Amino acid sequence: MKKLIRSFGYAFKGLGHAAKTQLNFRIHLVASLLAIFMGYALHIAVNEWQWIILCIALVLMAELFNTALEFLVDLVSPDYNELAGHVKDIAAGAVVIAALFAVVTGAIIFLPKLLLLIHAA
Repeated sequence: MKKLIRSFGYAFKGLGHAAKTQLNFRIHLVASLLAIFMGYALHIAVNEWQWIILCIALVLMAELFNTALEFLVDLVSPDYNELAGHVKDIAAGAVVIAALFAVVTGAIIFLPKLLLLIHAA
C-alpha cells in the first residue's frame, strides 16, 4: 500500500513540476478551466461534458508527454542534434493535434449555444 501511495505522490510531484515550469501546460490548464466554466454557464448535456472532459484529458496528457520527451531528449542529447530536434518537433505536433481536436469539439458544443444567446439578446 505504501508503494501505491508513493507512486501517486510521484505523479502529483510531476504535475506540480509541469505546472510550475511549463508555460504551455499552464495555458492549457487555464483553457480547461474556461471550458469547464462555459460548460457550467451554458448548461451543457452529460454527453457534451464527456467530450469536454475527454478533450481536457487528451490535451493535458499530450502536453505532459511532450514535456517528458523534451526533458529526456535534453538529457541524452544536450548538444544540438538534428534528430533530437525532430523528436521534439513531432512531440509538439502531437500537442497541436490534440489542441485542435479540443478547439473543434468546443466549437461544436459551445458555438450553437452562444449563438442562441446572442440571437436572443
